[in-house]
Amino acid sequence: MKNLATLLLASAALSSCGMMGTPVATYECAEGVDQSACLNSWFDSKFAEELAFSPIRQTALGLKTDYDKIDDYSVEAEQAQLEWWQANTAEMEGNFDYDELSDDAKLSWDMWMFRKEQAEKAAEFRDQAYILHQMNGTHAALPSFLISQHKVESEEDMTAFIARISGIGGAMDQLLKRAQDNAAAGTRPPRFAYDAVIAESGKITSGAPFDAEGEGAEPSALWTASEGHLAALVEAGTITSERADELREQARAALVDDMASAYGRVIAWFTEDLPNSDEEAKGVSELADGADFYNYSLGAMTTTDLSADEIHQTGLNEVARIREEMIAIKDQVGFEGDLPAFFEFIRSDDRFYFSNDDAGAQAYIDAAEGHLEFINTRLPEFFGILPKAPLEVRRVEPFREQDGAPQHYRAGTPDGSRPGIYYAHLSDMRAMAIPPLEVIAYHEGNPGHHMQLSIAQEMTGIPKFRAQGQYIPAFGEGWALYSELLAKEMGAYKDPYSDFGRLTTEIWRAIRLVVDTGIHSKGWSEQEANDYFLANSPIPEAKVAAEVRRYFVMPGQATAYKIGMIRIQELRAKAEGELGDDFDIRGFHDTVLGGGPVSLGILEKRVNQWIEASKS
Repeated sequence: MKNLATLLLASAALSSCGMMGTPVATYECAEGVDQSACLNSWFDSKFAEELAFSPIRQTALGLKTDYDKIDDYSVEAEQAQLEWWQANTAEMEGNFDYDELSDDAKLSWDMWMFRKEQAEKAAEFRDQAYILHQMNGTHAALPSFLISQHKVESEEDMTAFIARISGIGGAMDQLLKRAQDNAAAGTRPPRFAYDAVIAESGKITSGAPFDAEGEGAEPSALWTASEGHLAALVEAGTITSERADELREQARAALVDDMASAYGRVIAWFTEDLPNSDEEAKGVSELADGADFYNYSLGAMTTTDLSADEIHQTGLNEVARIREEMIAIKDQVGFEGDLPAFFEFIRSDDRFYFSNDDAGAQAYIDAAEGHLEFINTRLPEFFGILPKAPLEVRRVEPFREQDGAPQHYRAGTPDGSRPGIYYAHLSDMRAMAIPPLEVIAYHEGNPGHHMQLSIAQEMTGIPKFRAQGQYIPAFGEGWALYSELLAKEMGAYKDPYSDFGRLTTEIWRAIRLVVDTGIHSKGWSEQEANDYFLANSPIPEAKVAAEVRRYFVMPGQATAYKIGMIRIQELRAKAEGELGDDFDIRGFHDTVLGGGPVSLGILEKRVNQWIEASKS
């Protein structure tokens, strides 16, 4: 932790100097270098500093720096990073003239300011945050990260792997402390989140080498990964069998003594505190400063100043519009009955599900891969920039798999050495209907998240803090939802039931606008949210239940999708209207994706710049 600690201390000291009004650090541009190029060099130097805060992010980008470390999850570390943002913003403002910058450099400046302001706003509501919960909470994400992203190619990599197992224990203690402090301040997630944390933590620390049965126990996921790494190193002749035995014992000790002990403390406290949680889930408006916290959450997720009422009404309007398109497909396939009856038909008929077993799970993955193979053949007609990183479809690891939980994407590395991964929860195939399968593959894969994130990471013409930095939900999820409809332009959804599946996921995101704001600003109960969802979509009840519980613990996040999609559609319509026959769909898509993740306001500036450049 030496380098990170030094950076934290230096950043805090610099921030203190800047905030007290003393001169900020100066940055000298090389002779003959204009302000824009100089600012870009400054951004890249600062991105290297920013990465030092997160060893996990370094690994995600394919770096092996701080390879034996886990992130610092303490409030103190978070505050130090905020002060780093503030100090370096002062340095930027003190050394560069905004008016002298190129248009793209101005967008980088704007994005830097946006991120600093977001960090400041987030700090105001630390006490309202739910620290651990069922939505891929850090307790489950850390083991998954270690298994899927930490490569072991040498003895040093293996010792780093073992050190990180121990580090997970320290991270869990930090997160537990924050959960305890927030509970003391009156912030507790609903009881179902407690149940999930307890159950998942137990799964992570069950089996060999944790259980008393010893060698006879089913191996845990991390133990299986450790054994696999050691076997590969021995087979390659990198280490001897004797050294492998030594490392195996070190891994066992790290798992049992460090990691499992910390998870045991998490289980013990969550079990003890569970009676203090709300059995009947409530929105965050019930928290201290809850209304302000929710307004902040909406702004952070959508990057707009839309109010909860405006978002709620947008959702109602979109649900009504999409229902009409659903009715048209219902009539097309000759179903005799109203839309609710068609929903029930889609929800319950066996033809729309794979078998509820491992074979069915594999059939789901095979089908998703087939759809992605098709769409990949169409990409060059709609995009000038294509991702280099490969894409894989995988089932979620057993220790974090949940019935009906949402599918998700994990980015690969900028150099393509690790693929992007589309993960699917397949423990209950009755929660995974076939009609939406095709559209979800496009959302998570191409032309959705895999394309958007891979292109951003692989870009070389923009500062790295934009290309490889913060994920912006309204941009990333808005693009993924836009890409679902784009796939129809590209020739997808030949089966009307698959096209109905596309509408199912679109109305799903429209419902989110209604339900998320209903829960957190209008006092809706969990049952009211479930009822509205089921009345307006054919999504299986198990998935609806998981979705609604997601909204309770991630306030505002679900609104990013439709708000982002609508804005991208509006920008495209504007470009088509102004450019007419000169509108280039490939150029538009490259403009949207080629600037990295940005706020919707900055995206609008970027598209406007492209429109003007296209005119001239």
